[in-house]
Amino acid sequence: MKHPGMINIVSDTSNEIFEWSERNFSKVKIVIEKYPAGKQQSAVIPILDLAQRQNNGWLNRSAIEKVSETLSMSFIRVMEVVSFYSMFNLEPVGKNFIQICRTTPCWLRGSNKLLDVVKEVTGCNLGETSEDKKFTLVEVECLGACCNSPMVQINDDYYEDLNEDNFRKVLLKLKNNENINKGSQSGRRGSSPEKN
Repeated sequence: MKHPGMINIVSDTSNEIFEWSERNFSKVKIVIEKYPAGKQQSAVIPILDLAQRQNNGWLNRSAIEKVSETLSMSFIRVMEVVSFYSMFNLEPVGKNFIQICRTTPCWLRGSNKLLDVVKEVTGCNLGETSEDKKFTLVEVECLGACCNSPMVQINDDYYEDLNEDNFRKVLLKLKNNENINKGSQSGRRGSSPEKN
């Protein structure tokens, strides 16, 4: 799933041409204006993020070409950024992009068990998208919520203090398009100690 190589993006044969939406092009101009004259190419990461969000969570060749055109950068320079940062996806992703933290604090507190739960509920293995296109599953390094481990990031939201039961409930609600509470799943506020 994640960055299987530049072959996929270079040989992308989809005929979909990426063009900025009017709303996002307005955002692009605002982002670029934040940079000094002659340094607008420094906006590449936030501009790529906008393109990925507009393109349903991934960057095809056309989207990357549009970003390079927008910032007057060569395709390869933009591709270097895309292929370096794990926040950019070079293949389509499901509606719910699940990133399970596998760093030591989360692993010690059971992230490997969460991986079993997500595989069971979604039918996905690592690097795969479910048949119903609702889920894509990847493992990532530290997401920066170690005190509330184990945790996962789904799209832009963190789900913390997870165990097999509460994570299964989160996934089933997502599967059924129900509302779910983000953040701590144990009722913890911020990083305060849990009440036992």
